[in-house]
Amino acid sequence: MGNCFTCLKEPPPTALDSGTTNCKEEMPEGHLYPAPSHIVTSVPIDTSILSNGNHIAVLPEPLIATPITRFCSYQRRSQIKLVGAMGVSDSKPSDTKLNSLFDLYKDETEDAILAEGIEQLCKDLQVCPDEFKVLVLAWKLNAEQMCRFSRVEFVRGLKIMRADSIKSIQSRLPEIVNEVSNDPELFKDLYRFTFKFGLDSVVGQRILPSDMAVVLWRLVFTVREPPILNRWLNFVENRPVIRGIPRDTWNMFLNFSEAVGNDLSCYDDNEAWPSLFDDFVEYENDHTNQNISKDKECEAFLIKNSD
Repeated sequence: MGNCFTCLKEPPPTALDSGTTNCKEEMPEGHLYPAPSHIVTSVPIDTSILSNGNHIAVLPEPLIATPITRFCSYQRRSQIKLVGAMGVSDSKPSDTKLNSLFDLYKDETEDAILAEGIEQLCKDLQVCPDEFKVLVLAWKLNAEQMCRFSRVEFVRGLKIMRADSIKSIQSRLPEIVNEVSNDPELFKDLYRFTFKFGLDSVVGQRILPSDMAVVLWRLVFTVREPPILNRWLNFVENRPVIRGIPRDTWNMFLNFSEAVGNDLSCYDDNEAWPSLFDDFVEYENDHTNQNISKDKECEAFLIKNSD
């Protein structure tokens, strides 16, 4: 879940003295930056602020500059501007900030963020608990259980997201959603995580109840929705014999929905699909034939009455 730096480029420095091709070759490293003794350097030092709020002192160019000092100064300025534009920083989300953030929402009796804390976290993030972004957040935290974030999951996951505050999480989530929407492999990983996330791991559940499966299918397919989704969910909801969805059926539905097309015309019953998919195609074909028969009956009735 590329930037163009053309606008950051400055005009190239003036040509170096003839015979000088590399400032590092002509002078020892210790003499690259100090100005010659006759150059006035009592000019106030500027500071540049990086995206992380740190200040970097930028030495002003000497009042009298040689080609070498101009070239080296140009390089330093370009590097600082590039870092600021990319938002790159040497600093990483700190354990202290992440643990402090976790402590704001954790349960009083358990070292975990539970339903009430997650609800408050969602309010602060300005999202609904049943929103796709929350599923994406749980995926990035690699949460083992619905309505529960452990301290390890929270700290480790936000480090991976490069976020350690409510504001930075808010900033990163839309970016990750966009990545998932445009990358089939990332979406597949999120899709498979969703099945595990929906299971009740406390009781060792291995099959997703059909009603929960329907809810999670609607949620995860907020992006990249297959054309047959609504018909599939209607089939699952109206078949009392379907009490649960096994992992293999859940995982293979993604491949199935991509393979059969919009009208199921590409379905091949010789392939090793789960039997539930065979039942679905048969169910859909029966409905299609019934509709055709009804249309023919209506047409015959109209013709008969017109005579």
